[in-house]
Amino acid sequence: MKYFVVDRGDEISLGLTEQFHQLARSYGMELNEEEPDIVLSIGGDGTMLHAFHRYQHRLDHLWFVGIHTGRLGFYADWTPNEIGQLAKLMNTPVEESHVRIAEYPLVEIQFTTLDGIETYLALNEFTLRGIEETMVAQLNINDDMFEMFRGDGICISTPSGSTAYNKAVNGGLIHPSLDAIQIAEIASINNRVYRTLGSSMILPKHHHCDIYPRTKKKVQLSIDHLYSQRNDVISIRCKVAPDKKIKFARFRPFPFWNRVQKAFIGTEFH
Repeated sequence: MKYFVVDRGDEISLGLTEQFHQLARSYGMELNEEEPDIVLSIGGDGTMLHAFHRYQHRLDHLWFVGIHTGRLGFYADWTPNEIGQLAKLMNTPVEESHVRIAEYPLVEIQFTTLDGIETYLALNEFTLRGIEETMVAQLNINDDMFEMFRGDGICISTPSGSTAYNKAVNGGLIHPSLDAIQIAEIASINNRVYRTLGSSMILPKHHHCDIYPRTKKKVQLSIDHLYSQRNDVISIRCKVAPDKKIKFARFRPFPFWNRVQKAFIGTEFH
């Protein structure tokens, strides 16, 4: 088993990383940064996003697993005091460990500029926002004009990312077994002059949306935790990534709705 660890860099995460290295050596696991079979994320969900973008070119060849060192870890199944148990299971033959591989869909984002097409993947979401003034953009669904958006911005999320920024802008939660993306408006302007749908939309994998920002206006773009400001984007196409998914190694059951309940409700009913 070849592995690599991506950690948050704080004292707790660094200590856990060193502890895992010691355990991995005792089990004969190989530390391999270039071609790991499994990537361990130690930190928070942001750490997992870093790990995903670092290894998105090898998604067909590796699994991810997470240890969360904070209060919430939506992508992480394990706590720091369980690191020994996790290391043991990672070194157990697949047929004996009963590991289950959960595959989550991603959103593919294509920027069309005067210089060509740029393609990216996001695990959580892509957002487009105005900077100095209200953002104005035409939104098309499957090549037909749907609305002229005016407001702070637009968020395009994956099902697993539906629990992140999408939820903060009143989008719905989607189970990650569904191949879909969600479009959520960020503070849209709705009055008798300007109208938008005003609620989130869910597109299946064979649909796409195109966003046409007002030309020559600088906008802020984010792909998960990666931000940039640009004024050269002509259009943006978003859809379910057709041939890429992220794979999580589930060494024990932790159903999605249990994660949601634990993260946002956290109350035991009797």
